Amino acid sequence: MPEVFVSIGSNVDRDRHIPSALTALRDAFGPLRVSSVYETAAVGFEGDPFYNLVVGFTTERPLADVANELARIEADHGRTRESKKFSARTLDLDLLLYGDAVVSEGKLRLPRKELTEYAFMLEPLAEIAPDLKHPVLEVSFRELWERYDKTGLQQVRIRPSWHS
Repeated sequence: MPEVFVSIGSNVDRDRHIPSALTALRDAFGPLRVSSVYETAAVGFEGDPFYNLVVGFTTERPLADVANELARIEADHGRTRESKKFSARTLDLDLLLYGDAVVSEGKLRLPRKELTEYAFMLEPLAEIAPDLKHPVLEVSFRELWERYDKTGLQQVRIRPSWHS
């Protein structure tokens, strides 16, 4: 079964949407590996800071089903597809990895290109899967995080009251 990793983010009512999304993901996919929560400055626009984290799970469900389920969970949390790329979000679920699949179909790109560009994706992934290798770069996520340029990084690990 492929191991799947999903980035979770919210900067709108984040103390409600993130725990609710974790419950929805557990209901859909079973047990989750859950990273720490990181508070991250908005990227690309002026806005409230985000909570970001990464979860991992294994599933027998095909890639298309996983992607559709993530979109459904986002929609259930008030996410609309009309919003700009860099804008406030009730919930953002980004599929980072589906096993070692390398995919470029329509809007779906795996591994997700931004994974090595954004600390809010890379640090929590390196935390829960440090020895896993990027399927294209063939470098561990620990090493990718160690190499990441942290100059000006506006991201801090936090412990919200709901995070276990």
